[in-house]
Amino acid sequence: MIIIPADLTDPRVLDLLRVHLDGMHAASPPGTVYALDISGLNTPDISFFAAWDGADLLGFAALKALDDVSGEVKSMRTTQTHLRRGVAGVLLDHLVALARSRGYRRLSLETGSGDDFDPALTLYRKRGFVNGTVFGEYAAGPFNQFLHLAL
Repeated sequence: MIIIPADLTDPRVLDLLRVHLDGMHAASPPGTVYALDISGLNTPDISFFAAWDGADLLGFAALKALDDVSGEVKSMRTTQTHLRRGVAGVLLDHLVALARSRGYRRLSLETGSGDDFDPALTLYRKRGFVNGTVFGEYAAGPFNQFLHLAL
């Protein structure tokens, strides 16, 4: 598996991004989804990566710079055929290593609540993320939660 910057013109990446957005909207009430679309991922404060095995896309993940000392995990998704095979863990480890190399002291994320989000929450907690307070421009509500990792 290799992790490289994602190409937002690659149809395979775009298809997985559509699956990601559709899944977020299906699992969350209207108005509670903060997942990034193509325009949100294509900004200077976002580093967007794809995991590949040859020509097979395995998943993607993004790191958003919040300020000089903190970042946010954004838009992680693994392809259906590679779920529970370690792809998300490798992508998350890549983002954590990048955040550390940038000198960040904290990495945060916003995610949904409910059974659909349990696998992701398990992964984040295994990597040391803990529940915390709202950050950035998010609004706290009954359908989202915030996790933080001290670096």
